[in-house]
This record gives sequence, C-alpha cells and structure tokens, in this order.
Amino acid sequence: MLEELKKIAAEVKAELVKIKNSDELRDLEVKILGRKGELTTILRQLKDLTSEERQKIGKLANEVKADLAAEFGAIRSRVEGHKQSAKIDLTLPGKAFERGHLHPISQVQYRLEDFFTSLGFIIEDGPELESEYYNFEALNIPANHPARDIQDTFFINEDKKGDPTNRLLLRTQTSPVQIRAMRQYGAPLRVVVPGRCFRYEATDVRHEHTFDQLEGLMVDREITITHLKAVLEAVAHELYGSGTKVRLRPKFYPFVEPGFNGEVSCFLCHGDGCRLCKQSGWLEIFGAGLVHPNVLLAGGLDPKEYSGFAFGFGLNRLVMLQYGIDDIRLFQSGDLRFLEQF
Repeated sequence: MLEELKKIAAEVKAELVKIKNSDELRDLEVKILGRKGELTTILRQLKDLTSEERQKIGKLANEVKADLAAEFGAIRSRVEGHKQSAKIDLTLPGKAFERGHLHPISQVQYRLEDFFTSLGFIIEDGPELESEYYNFEALNIPANHPARDIQDTFFINEDKKGDPTNRLLLRTQTSPVQIRAMRQYGAPLRVVVPGRCFRYEATDVRHEHTFDQLEGLMVDREITITHLKAVLEAVAHELYGSGTKVRLRPKFYPFVEPGFNGEVSCFLCHGDGCRLCKQSGWLEIFGAGLVHPNVLLAGGLDPKEYSGFAFGFGLNRLVMLQYGIDDIRLFQSGDLRFLEQF
C-alpha cells in the first residue's frame, strides 16, 4: 500500500504539469480525490490493517492527500488566472448597476404623509386582518345595513371556532383605524391612515381586489364643514396646484352625516372639459363628511362634546389620474415595463 501511495503521488504530479485548462484539472481531481477516486479507495482500506500498519500508512496517506490538494490548488490558480486575464478587456467601459425605486403608489403616499404631518396630523396604521365589529359595526354599518352589499368581503374561515357575530375578514377600508385611534388617543385628534384594502369582486380596468387608500380624521370641539373644506382645498392645492378648485356634492356614507362627494377642477383642462374629466371639468377624488355620532360613541367620545370630519380617497385613483393610467390592474402586475416608467 505504501508503494501504491507513492506511485499515485508521482503519477499525479506528472499529469499536473500537462494540465492546460480547468476541465482537465477537474477530471483529474475527481479521478484521484473524488468519492470513488484512487486515493480515496486506498484510504478506505486502512480499516483492514493492523493498528501499527494503520498508523504508519495513514500518516503517509494524509501527507500525500494534503500535498496533492496543494498541488491542485496551485495549478487551479494558474489555469483560472490565465483564463480570466485572457477574457477581460480592461479597455471596455464598466457596466452600470441598475437601481430600484419606489412604486408610484408609494411615491404619492409618502408625499401626502409629509404634507399631512406638516399640518399636525399623525400617521397611523392598523391590521389588515380585521374584525367584523371594527370594519362594520363600529362604523355604523350593522349586519342588516344595505351598505354592506357594496363592500364584497373576504371573510376568513375559522372552522366554526370564532364568534359568528364578530367574524374575521380582510378589511374593506382603512376606516376601522379611526375607531382604534380615537380609543387610543382620545380627542383632540388629527390622524391620517394609509394602507391596503381588499374586496371580493371581479377585476377589470377600474376594479381590483387589492387597492390602497388614504383617509384622514380630525376630532375636536366645534368642528364644522368649513374645517373639512379648508383641509380638502389644501390637499387639492398640494396635489394639483394652487389654482385648483374644490366642490362638495351630497352623497351618502353610513359613517358620516352629512356626507359629500369631493371633486376638484380638472388639472388637465382647468375646468374647460376634456377626455380625462369626461367633458365635465371636474374630477371625483374624495369621499368625506362629518363623523356620525354613532362612530364617535364607538370611539369612546361624547358626540355632544366633540365633533369631527373624515375624508378618504383611493391612492390608485390619484396615481391613475396623475399619469393617465387606464388600467388599475397594472399596479399589482409586477410588470417592470410598467413600473420602470416612474
């Protein structure tokens, strides 16, 4: 066995001198040092020797293995170094590394967050997996209220272990955070809530099962519609310029009374009428109103002492209007051809 080891070492060193490329080196290394290689086969036979022979031959075998590994390493450095130097052209220009950027919805969201914090609002977040109480009941939408019919909902199957009167669901709006914020901070309160919402509905160019909202809430003594319109005008000027006009038209929302549909003058045609505003001169942006007394009660506040206003809008719609995007499904598509434009 001693002679076999010496013979293998001599043959390998002779073969290494002839190596010209990494493929030949790899083949030789597998042949000698691989799991079924010649040196590995000899090492497995050590268990059949006597203790004295195993000690003597094992020491030599380990020395041969270490010596060959060093030889293979030296030849690999020479071969691969030659390969790299032959392929790299130092005169070629460098390759620029691409950098990512924020999603267009995130860009608008962060811009509005900065704006509202400058007005003294705090930024709040809430659970996307919400309870039926916070999502509906606390917002003045009881189980038999027809407003639930327009919010197709993803209910969570709890295998009949949950409370049937307070099921879990994916929130259909960011409004549940209004209740949580009032209970946590009390009044006076100024807060905006951005976040994802979910509705079980067929998708098309204007509807998506997952979308982003941002809504605001202000509660204090003697809050009126005047305060609401002042804030909405400030938001419109921030988004579309100082000449933008705002108008409020009556609309029903169960969690506000009275409720309004907030519109701004079209930033593209400045009220003259175009394809973007469908020749009306106005763009529907906000839903708003004075907070319903029942919602204040659910938030732990006395509606005889406090009043407030709330407003909300879809971030997806804001971005679609700003950039002329005609299909809401593009935001969730992950298509880089779309995203790289922003």
